[in-house]
Amino acid sequence: MSVQFSDEKSFENLPSIEAKALRINLNQDIYGTFAEIGAGQEVARHFFRVGGASGTIAKTISAYDKNFSDTIYGEEDDKRYVTEARLDKMLAHEIRLLEKRIKRDKEPSKVFFAYANTVATIDFAKKFKGHGWMGIRFQTAPDQAYSEISLHVRFHHSEARLQQEVLGIMGVNLVYGAFYKHDQPKKLLRYLYDHIDHDAIEIDTINFSGPLFKDVDNRLMSLQLIKNSMTDAVMFDAHGNNILPARILYKKNILALRGSFRPVTLVNTDMFQKSLDIFLKETQVREDRTEVIFEITLSNLKVEGDIDEKDFMDRAKLLCSLGYTVMISNFKEYYRLVNYLSQYTKNQLGLAMGVSNFVDIFDEQYYADLPGGILEAFGKMFHNNLKIYLYPMFDNERNMIVTSNNLKLHPRMKDFYKFFKYNGKVVDIIDYDEKFLTIFSRTILQQIRKGDTGWEKALPEGIAQMIKEKGMFDYKGS
Repeated sequence: MSVQFSDEKSFENLPSIEAKALRINLNQDIYGTFAEIGAGQEVARHFFRVGGASGTIAKTISAYDKNFSDTIYGEEDDKRYVTEARLDKMLAHEIRLLEKRIKRDKEPSKVFFAYANTVATIDFAKKFKGHGWMGIRFQTAPDQAYSEISLHVRFHHSEARLQQEVLGIMGVNLVYGAFYKHDQPKKLLRYLYDHIDHDAIEIDTINFSGPLFKDVDNRLMSLQLIKNSMTDAVMFDAHGNNILPARILYKKNILALRGSFRPVTLVNTDMFQKSLDIFLKETQVREDRTEVIFEITLSNLKVEGDIDEKDFMDRAKLLCSLGYTVMISNFKEYYRLVNYLSQYTKNQLGLAMGVSNFVDIFDEQYYADLPGGILEAFGKMFHNNLKIYLYPMFDNERNMIVTSNNLKLHPRMKDFYKFFKYNGKVVDIIDYDEKFLTIFSRTILQQIRKGDTGWEKALPEGIAQMIKEKGMFDYKGS
């Protein structure tokens, strides 16, 4: 038995927040709870304002006092309240109460939901902009298991009142989208910004789960956040779960490797392992406080025009199969990546890169949009505790291996480069495997697509088998 939704045509000309809230209220089968902590009952008030809420809202609650909140939802081990774990407890508790208090035999057509948010708005000193978690656990048929959408937001407004208002609007969009756009998750994601300026609020993590979203890969939804300019960077773990960057990166030592990983090769894994070995020997670096990230930029995903989602998923699945944490970013320039990471840590940062990519960062044309040009970019890049771990390359023209000691730069950049090198900011990876220097991802990709043989030995163990079994990168077989 499914919920009989109202005729959508009557609402098509009223795409306002009021119309969305009213449509939910007028559906006699939708029934649930709003639980909001930290920014007032900003979502619930939209449903009260438009009328008809008595048939939709079972309860609203704002458990502001921490002790009172702990009594309801339980204590948090880390004593933090604006967390995904807190959101999950809130949703579980409120759904449990609905199921207990509303008898199904008396309300056979009701479908339940619980909307919750836990938020910290901007502080009085305006030092911290604020952030929060929001989510909805819901069903679209009375006998259906619950599905869920949860997301993390970062506020950009500098006034608490404006942050509260945008939270309320996005919350309504989420509730409406859950019931009326769940079969189109990509559209649902875009509709979260209905009547909201993209500069006002950022979504940097989102996860879909449950039977309604059994075919949704959350890594692909992360990609949509970047494509739709909802955030500049997203992360997912080795299991393919979207993860909050702040939670993973906060006060960590961070080593990042940028690449196309199309596919991931022995060069990538050798660069990773050798740079990590050096990184862990740095002063103040502890292995248990270190995070390694494999980063793919949006520009790397557009190497052949528009983003090919299957191509993206092929890369993501291979990296995850090797146990790596993956970041997708909109940071074409390295200094922007460093700036981003520096938001979360003041500890040691490291970038592992090949010589050719390193030479590119000394090209002044990449910094034409900065008033201070390359000087400003390098100032931003190296202002923190950053080092570059340089993987060599073989130069066919000169018939030699190129390192930091013999690389070629524009004459105007030579003295500039020496400043960073002789101040210990550039470290050569010296125990590399020389036979890997002739491996290039673009060559491997061509061989895969042509059905050639022999490329398998250039990839980490198990990767070639995955490519063949799943037909990745247009593999057709030899």
